[in-house]
Amino acid sequence: MTGFLPEGRKIDERENVLALRDIRSIERAAKSGIICEAVCAVCDTEHDLYVDMGCMRGVISRNEGALGIEDGSTRDIALISRVSKPVCFIIKGIDRSGSEPIAVLSRKSAQQRAVDEYISKLVSGDVIPARVTHLEQFGCFVDIGCGLPSMIPIDAISVSRITHPSDRFTVGQDIFAAVKGRDGGRICLTHKELLGTWSENARKFCAGQTVSGIVRSVEDYGIFVELAPNLAGLAELKSGVCAGDTASVYIKAMIPEKMKIKLIIVSAHAVDKAPPPPEYMITEGRIDRWVYSTPQAAKYIATDFAALR
Repeated sequence: MTGFLPEGRKIDERENVLALRDIRSIERAAKSGIICEAVCAVCDTEHDLYVDMGCMRGVISRNEGALGIEDGSTRDIALISRVSKPVCFIIKGIDRSGSEPIAVLSRKSAQQRAVDEYISKLVSGDVIPARVTHLEQFGCFVDIGCGLPSMIPIDAISVSRITHPSDRFTVGQDIFAAVKGRDGGRICLTHKELLGTWSENARKFCAGQTVSGIVRSVEDYGIFVELAPNLAGLAELKSGVCAGDTASVYIKAMIPEKMKIKLIIVSAHAVDKAPPPPEYMITEGRIDRWVYSTPQAAKYIATDFAALR
């Protein structure tokens, strides 16, 4: 796994705790240049960040707060939004000119190192860890290391269609993603390829079972019920059923050659709860080619990562 993890993943690690234990430890961390993490307590009127390091405070000046702040490609909201959250940094030194020593920190330097040693080396198909930072109608924004952002478009989150990324993720959730390509200097991600093929998901079910699912849409010709993020079936119409309901469904038939599952809804009811964490088929390595379709299916769904490199 990469050493450049999303912010918040390192804060409780032994190396980080020991590095910030006392002033001597902080001085050693400054000499070694390791990336540390602590919680940002304040963003002042100049957009400097003040960090609670336990034994002392640290300051990240606005221009050291993130890559792109100086040239305007990163907005100041990227700094303001870090208050009460972990931030990564490299310790540049200790300022002893005031009444109390204060550590001089740079988040930008940590991010630049992540770009040079990690992000710049990623290629299409690489599977990486990420942390969900916020959700929009069109996609899921994630931290892919040291606070560096990327985005998973809504249609790349799963094969089973969702109306909003919140159907699949929650803010702060740790997930995995696959590199799709690059848009300028930014990494573009996909997610559905890590959740298995039709056959891999279908093996968990068989005709005659009654299982739980989530109603994703109600159409004139039937009701689509998701059995897994990459597997959905079509149920016969039933009154009172709404999108988002949790449904108990009887599996009437499974048809691999058409990648279809016929269902009958036994019951359905509204449930207000966070989506379950994804069950990943792949969490590491590099994917060259992913084929969702069954060998006999006429419809072909695949992602050729090797061709995107």
